[in-house]
Amino acid sequence: MTALRKTTVALTPSAAPFAIRAERSSDVEAREMLLDACFGENRHQRTCQRLRDGRAPAEGLALSAVASGRLVGTVRLWHVSAGGNPALMLGPLAVDSTCRGLGVGAALMDRAISIARTHGHGAVILLGDAPYYARFGFSPERMSELVLPGPFERDRLLGLELSEGALDGASGMITATGALLLKRKARALRAVPQAA
Repeated sequence: MTALRKTTVALTPSAAPFAIRAERSSDVEAREMLLDACFGENRHQRTCQRLRDGRAPAEGLALSAVASGRLVGTVRLWHVSAGGNPALMLGPLAVDSTCRGLGVGAALMDRAISIARTHGHGAVILLGDAPYYARFGFSPERMSELVLPGPFERDRLLGLELSEGALDGASGMITATGALLLKRKARALRAVPQAA
């Protein structure tokens, strides 16, 4: 007889169930405010942002977590070339401070990886904290010969092969390959409301 494994779930009186769905145009303002709150207003100057500027996220891989009608988490993946190997770049992943510890980030990661695998993508790379992302299978293996177009911490460049060998021989610059946005649409996706 197989023993049942007990799973501990942290519930608080203010915890609300959340749903993960495809990002909607109505999420843009809340997403930008969440990203500013999590990463600071200088986030547009970061190295990985250079790979996202003026590009559309990969088809079906811009996700929102919503609780009680409010955006509480976001993740997006982008087409890149990892030194000649097609891949996706994950980021940013952000969770509202009031919902941290409730599994929102993990659920967004699980869904994003599942969709990427279902869509036939071979690999996902990211710049992030190895201890957090290791539980999803990310590691610095196969990343030592890759570089980003700007300063970055080598031990934070992580990869996950969704199909065996997808990052074999990957070396050189990681570059953006995703579809270009129209200028008007790009401005709308980055728009942040002005203070009154």
